[in-house]
Amino acid sequence: MTSNELQQSCLARQQRLRSKLERKKMAALLVTSLPNIHYLTGFHGSAGVALVGRAESVLWVDPRYTLQAAEQAAGVKVVEARGGLLKEAARWIRRKRLRPVGYDDANLTCREFAALGKADRGRERWIPAGGMVEELRVIKDPAEVEWIRKAGKLTVEVFEDVKGKIRPGTRESDLAAEIEYRMKRKGADGAAFETIVASGVRSAWPHAHPSSKLLKENDLVIVDMGAILGGYAADMTRTVYLGRSSPRVRMLYNKVREAQERATAVARAGRLSGDVDAVARKVLERTKLERYFTHSTGHGVGLEIHELPHVSRGDKTRLQQGCVITVEPGVYLEGFGGVRIEDTVLV
Repeated sequence: MTSNELQQSCLARQQRLRSKLERKKMAALLVTSLPNIHYLTGFHGSAGVALVGRAESVLWVDPRYTLQAAEQAAGVKVVEARGGLLKEAARWIRRKRLRPVGYDDANLTCREFAALGKADRGRERWIPAGGMVEELRVIKDPAEVEWIRKAGKLTVEVFEDVKGKIRPGTRESDLAAEIEYRMKRKGADGAAFETIVASGVRSAWPHAHPSSKLLKENDLVIVDMGAILGGYAADMTRTVYLGRSSPRVRMLYNKVREAQERATAVARAGRLSGDVDAVARKVLERTKLERYFTHSTGHGVGLEIHELPHVSRGDKTRLQQGCVITVEPGVYLEGFGGVRIEDTVLV
């Protein structure tokens, strides 16, 4: 995405947010989540507070980011804050007599909210409005989809490159480090999350951290990895068996693969996200494996590795065209090992 394309996307996103503000009769939304700030303005830093108003919008940054924000941010007035970002924002809001102003209660701490009230000499103007930007982020525009697609392609390439290193004698942590190194070498911003390499009985831990354990013959090995590119993440899991697989291993793998394929097939616009989860569980239930499937079937992916929508049991969110989700059923048998297969899927 070129700089001009990103700016145009940010302006369009701000306008969609303003439409939501008008419907909710809110004067503005105070945005403190950094991924949300990046989504709305294009600014990508470690500190910042944004206000998107129906009349005007502002981005407050500390002196470290003044020049960067002036170059990156679109559709907002950049203000250098030397007295604290939230304090400066609250004072500005008070001077402009904006009321009511929404704040992201999912991201603002109690201490930060108290600071807002203190700077504003009261809390009566503030209303909780968490999730407004996250709801916009559910539907990816074509440029976002392309970044996720590129991140997925890079992730697959790295896995293909390292497959030969998934062999007895390799240390879990060494393999994880090699994966993340190769991602960077291929141009990724980095890993979207800490790469998971779990082998043997440890593969029954869905989110095991790579350890000093050496891979062994007859180990199941779960590799969960994803690159981030252009700020957008991919997520993929593959399971490898080291040696000649037993009928039990083949049965587990084939059932998880069937669950993943059938669940992916129903990930279509108009279906409930809970339907995707239910289909995966139904496949596993036939062979009494569903009780060993201990997490949800998936989650949204984008600027963050976990975002809306949730693909979980009973979820009533209706999937829309442009959603990007993971489909990742797994079974985990204590003392034996686990199998998980995951892809990033565009609805």
